[in-house]
Amino acid sequence: MTRRFDVCVVGSANLDLVATAPELPRPGQTVLGTGFAEHAGGKGLNQAVAAARAGARTAFCGAVGDDDAARRLLHVMDQDGVNRDSVRTVPDVPTGRALIGVSASGENSIIVVPGANACLQPVDVLEAAASAATLLVQREVPDDTVRAALEAARAAGVITILNPAPASAIEQSTLALCDLIVPNEHEVELLGGAERLLAGGATAVIVTLGARGAMLLRQGLEPHLVAPFSVAAIDTTAAGDACCGALAAALSAGVGIPEALRFACAAGALATTCAGAVPSLPARSEIDRLINGAG
Repeated sequence: MTRRFDVCVVGSANLDLVATAPELPRPGQTVLGTGFAEHAGGKGLNQAVAAARAGARTAFCGAVGDDDAARRLLHVMDQDGVNRDSVRTVPDVPTGRALIGVSASGENSIIVVPGANACLQPVDVLEAAASAATLLVQREVPDDTVRAALEAARAAGVITILNPAPASAIEQSTLALCDLIVPNEHEVELLGGAERLLAGGATAVIVTLGARGAMLLRQGLEPHLVAPFSVAAIDTTAAGDACCGALAAALSAGVGIPEALRFACAAGALATTCAGAVPSLPARSEIDRLINGAG
């Protein structure tokens, strides 16, 4: 069956407002900052851009407000060729924001205001979720919307990937709709362990391990460790999103799971070599070069 897209990402889109200061303020305290920046963010948008840069025809399904922040995020999608026909504009509700304070020692304090992301409804995602070879979802939009996307994709024979972040309890019936589940090592424990996720019906569980690579677990097979790539890491922001987006791109091209995971790990590693979220997401040529250089 010919699909309109290789990858459809259903998820969040935020504008990140980042203030740096010598130290984070205590309750009631005001501190003078040393810097400020605004960046496109949200796990959904990050992963959609990552998939597009990894070579996939990518669509994003999400919700934004009718404001300047939305226009900035839509411009990011346009720059990377991410189709946004399924992005809903919600009037009188702000685009999602993340208010991030970062101290000189690297500590951070984050307040996420979902805004329009919380308005993404099940009916908004049904057509988009069935339009691609692979669906990638996270948990920064309402749970019933995530489930609706997975159900629509499963009914259409689409590969379904869940990145269960932020991690909290997930109904077993939702887990059963996922072909692949991609938590990090902390999230997998919060979700009851990889064995529970596999028992729920997932074809594979991929546990990302940061600088130690990633572990592939499948029912009835030995665990498969993908070794990390050697890079000069300076910022881990969005490395997990780069990994998920590249994984979806590779799987949509018919690559087997172990090979797709190696491709994804290379993308994640490269994302740590550049500051910021969207600016750090690597192109397909960079990923291929790192893999070929590693042998």
